[in-house]
Amino acid sequence: MKPMSEKGLRVAGLRCSVAGTEILKGIDLTVEPGSVHALMGPNGSGKSTLAFSLTGHPQYEVTGKVFLDGEDLLALAPDKRARAGLFLSFQYPAAIPGVKVANFLHAARQAVRPGDLAPAKFRALLLEKMDQLGIDPSFMGRYLNDGFSGGEKKRLEMLQMAVLAPKYAVLDETDSGLDVDALKDVGASIGALRAGEEGGETGFLIITHYPRILQYVVPDVVHVMIDGRIVKTGGAGLAHEIEREGYDKIREESAAVA
Repeated sequence: MKPMSEKGLRVAGLRCSVAGTEILKGIDLTVEPGSVHALMGPNGSGKSTLAFSLTGHPQYEVTGKVFLDGEDLLALAPDKRARAGLFLSFQYPAAIPGVKVANFLHAARQAVRPGDLAPAKFRALLLEKMDQLGIDPSFMGRYLNDGFSGGEKKRLEMLQMAVLAPKYAVLDETDSGLDVDALKDVGASIGALRAGEEGGETGFLIITHYPRILQYVVPDVVHVMIDGRIVKTGGAGLAHEIEREGYDKIREESAAVA
């Protein structure tokens, strides 16, 4: 039975241990439909651990509460979390030689939304999204991420996200290693989903170390994570503050409060 809850990806008191070491030490945040939250922090602060905790990494011991539009996310297996509407973009997407991009995307859509589109309609959707992202149709005949550049891998993830149109997307260091053109494509993809152009307003949690991607996607809320805790939350201006001053000032402020 689902608890009464407002819409949103709601995280409360989330803790995570890996191999007996506590990484996340009580995370609270809510990502609303159509909103963009940026989670920033230095390397090793626990940002990627949060992403994998939400999506169900089997080696992570997780406690606390996470609800996706009222559904208890932690009670679901990883594949069912995806079906519930959660999407994770990996920092380093895996290459799978022998699996064509078109077949992978069709299988992903079927796994999340079984039988909702006839083959002809799926192909039309795929071509539409590829055109929006400036992806050549020959891309579909290549093997998944095999020999892809960093920008091509990210464009494929954005295409996958556009095809799946999730309720909430967690983007883990999506800007890592991208050139300006690829960053613009990522920003355009996020903007389309955020605005509800794909049939629903997707909420985003963008995990990043540097604020580069935030030049192309203006966040509603910026959180700063240090040592497994969110120590500061603010508006888009907080990202510019970090760009100017780094994390040392925020680290000192959080240490003084503790």
